[in-house]
Parts: sequence; structure tokens; C-alpha cells
Amino acid sequence: MRVLVVGAGAVGGYFGGRLLEAHRDVTFLVRHRRAAELAVTGLRIHSPTGDVHLPAPPTVLAEDINDSFGLVLLSCKAFDLTSAIAAFAPAVGPDTVILPLLNGMRHIDVLAERFGTAVLGGRCLISSTLNAAREIVHLTEMHTLNFGELDGTASRRVKAIETLLSGAHFDGQSSEQILLYMWEKWVFIAALAGSTCLMRSSVGRLS
Repeated sequence: MRVLVVGAGAVGGYFGGRLLEAHRDVTFLVRHRRAAELAVTGLRIHSPTGDVHLPAPPTVLAEDINDSFGLVLLSCKAFDLTSAIAAFAPAVGPDTVILPLLNGMRHIDVLAERFGTAVLGGRCLISSTLNAAREIVHLTEMHTLNFGELDGTASRRVKAIETLLSGAHFDGQSSEQILLYMWEKWVFIAALAGSTCLMRSSVGRLS
């Protein structure tokens, strides 16, 4: 299965990089600046579960997409969803599956309105960032990616993705309750963000 990872930042770069490390067919959809960075330095992941350096990972610009992919792994920020959709839309064919890893719930409706049943539910649990050298820094040992059909069925395409993720250096697990998983994460984030805003402080200082 050919995988298009939208973005090569702290989330997409991590999970896409781990798939590439496991010799999966992965291409990163990036902008010109990020493509140039990756061509020179490669994709570097620093992690307590094991570092990896992937020289010159495959990348593509939006204007150069001329074929469909089996899986689109969408890892953009919510405010960038509209432009991300426009960028990866040419990669969506009749058999493409879209797996979004955004926080919140609204993006599911937006994606489903455009792409219909191609959209799965998805949730990732990871703490990662980019350092000054634009390398991915994985901060804890947690690196989980959950996915599943929005109606809870155990479909063949979900099983195919589970096979694809098997053997990659992170926890990839399908779920028949993916919407519940997504809501649990969103409630946690909303409560935590509300606390930090009210206290005008960071999580580290509050804890």
C-alpha cells in the first residue's frame, strides 16, 4: 500500500518516518522549504525508544501529484485543514483511505463532506516537537496510533492498514470504538487547555 503522509513535522514526520524505517512505501507531501531541508539533512528522529536517520526521504509537492495513493495519513493543524485538503486531493482515488490525526472532531465532518466514506477515524497519542535544527524530538516512550471505521465495523481496509503498520516502531492498533477514543482525547485536551488558560501558566508549572 502506497502511503502519502501530509506533512513531515512532529507528528506526520514521526509516524511516517517510522513507517519508512520499516521499509513501507511512504512519500511525504511537503512545501518547498521542508522539501529542501529533507533533501539536505534527511529526516532525523530522536527518541527514547530509538533514534533513526532517514537520508533524503521521498517527498512530493502538491503541484506534482499525478497519481492516487492507497492511504493518506493526514497530520496537519486544524487551522490548516482547508489548504491541506486542496493539497492532497489529487492523491485521492476511488480506493484511497484517509486517516486523519488531528485533535478535535469537526475535521471528520469537513473531510467526510468532501471525500465521503474514504474517511476513517484516527487518534494519536504522542508528545513530540521539532528542535531548532528541524529534527523530530520524541519526548516520551508513548507513541500510539489508533484508527477505525466511523461506524465501528471491522472492515477489510482497516485490517489492511493494521497489517501495514505491523512491524513499524510504534503502537498501531485498530479500534471498533474509534469515535470514543477521539472524544476521550478531545475532552482531556479541552480540560487541560482550560486549566492552563485560567491559571495563565504551563502544564509543567501547574503540575
